[in-house]
Amino acid sequence: MDAQIPRRAQDRVRPRPFAHLDAPLHELYRAIMTVFRDSKQRFVVHLRPEDVAEELRRAAALPAGQEQVDEALVKLEEWGNLRANPDTSRVTTVEDFYRTRYLYQLSREGEAAERALEVYEREMARRAELQAVALEDIRLRLRALRGLPAEPDPAVVHSLLLELSGRLDSLAANATAFMGSLQRTIELQDVDEETFLAYKDRLISYLERFVSELVVKSHDIAATLRGIDAGRADQLLLIAARREAADVAPGAQPSEGGAGTGRTAGGKAAGSGAASESETADGSGTAAIADDPVAEKLRDWKNRWTGLWSWFVDDGPHQSQATMLRKRARRAIPELLGTISVLQERRAGRSDRSADFRALARWFAEAPDAADAHRLWRAAFGLSPSRHLTGEAETGGEAVSASTSWLDAPPIVIAPRLRATGQYQRRGGPVRIRDRSAERDHLARQVQAERQQTEAARSALATGALRRLSEFGVLGDGEFRLFLRLLGEALSAGPPGPDGTIRTRTSDGTMEIVLRPLDSGPVAEIRTDDGVLRGPDHEIVITDLTTPATAPPADLGPADLAPAEARPAGLEPVSLGARP
Repeated sequence: MDAQIPRRAQDRVRPRPFAHLDAPLHELYRAIMTVFRDSKQRFVVHLRPEDVAEELRRAAALPAGQEQVDEALVKLEEWGNLRANPDTSRVTTVEDFYRTRYLYQLSREGEAAERALEVYEREMARRAELQAVALEDIRLRLRALRGLPAEPDPAVVHSLLLELSGRLDSLAANATAFMGSLQRTIELQDVDEETFLAYKDRLISYLERFVSELVVKSHDIAATLRGIDAGRADQLLLIAARREAADVAPGAQPSEGGAGTGRTAGGKAAGSGAASESETADGSGTAAIADDPVAEKLRDWKNRWTGLWSWFVDDGPHQSQATMLRKRARRAIPELLGTISVLQERRAGRSDRSADFRALARWFAEAPDAADAHRLWRAAFGLSPSRHLTGEAETGGEAVSASTSWLDAPPIVIAPRLRATGQYQRRGGPVRIRDRSAERDHLARQVQAERQQTEAARSALATGALRRLSEFGVLGDGEFRLFLRLLGEALSAGPPGPDGTIRTRTSDGTMEIVLRPLDSGPVAEIRTDDGVLRGPDHEIVITDLTTPATAPPADLGPADLAPAEARPAGLEPVSLGARP
């Protein structure tokens, strides 16, 4: 079936709008596509070949003749970047009618490819930054939205929401790009070390300033967002959606991801100079009509509002984007300092034994011959000859010349101490053995005293009885230290139960603590030798799990021995003494 289709029709079925980028004449193709892109921005849709050649000469882009331009236009039309329509506007004779003349215009694929290349070039040339100013803009516009009257002006609402969405998009894109470039800098990828060391201080100050701005502004933005209730937000978003839907062109189709983009069924941007003929997304010539433009626009605005909310407001276990950005920026500061330390070590020429041995191995590998390698060995290690290292002079017939090789000379026995220290004997007198029995007795008495003090504190506190903090009164030094440790483990255990009760055990598993806050009551005061500890009153039960309990404590009141369904949740004195 494909063999019966003309070549130009086959290429149109399978467009390749990026094929001209690696073609032999890619510079000429890019210049021609730039001419069509600039002309479309001036609402000039069709161009003749001579118009394209004239624009190239005027822009001094490339010294191309008319014949080269004609061939390039044909290739671009084959790849699907351009559409060619017969030019019959200047036909005056029969010969002119049969002469091949075309009007060229950007195809849908070519226009999309140009936009993609434009975005690519802009992103590659853009210098990413952390926009602290955008945070202030977002904060001011949110405050303006919150302060609007009950029946606001639709133009004001729409303008504020557009500015808010635009600033957030810019902030998110620039933050992502900046953190990516910062990570490449930390890893020393494509970075000039001299340039990095020159601006390192400014980069760290820049990060610190943005983090401080982000901490303050994001908290204010989150509070403002929480101050706009869901009903009010839906009302404002509906106003903006209705205002945008009023400008939807007839036959407009929604985008795949949500709201309509204001594009006609022919794929041309509304208001940008539509083509003379209609093109549909599927090539069938029929237009897809949105059922409800307001619903499409409203869904789009709700998605933007949800993105704004998730950017600044923490949702339970899910951290906001601002929180994650703040953490990543803070973590980047010590990483940058570590990178600076590595660069400073490189510049200082720091060396170690392994680096020396690697350099020596490289010299051995580069030695021209064996004789040079032997000379390098003697210079590096100095082991041939070295009879003087024996430490004892050789006399008589045992004397060996210093020039004798180690292979030819008799072996020499060297004491291990001489090999390790360079001396036969240790200098000075022998070291006396010190008697440390007194220190050991002192340490044993100290450990025993601390153990007795801890046991006394455990017996005083771990009674298994329900008590208030205000009832402890005066505590000794050992009791107070144990009490603070138990109270700290209970408060840090979390999360509390439905009634606020916290039940936990110590890290060694020997004691159990049950803590429940009181709704009302006096401030608890615990007096010690060092001062007074004050705080909200709680009910606490401390149980020693190393002592098995056979019965509930005798000092529990009637309420503590009530049926299970009548007792407060989490406070069951009968089960506290039993080992689970």
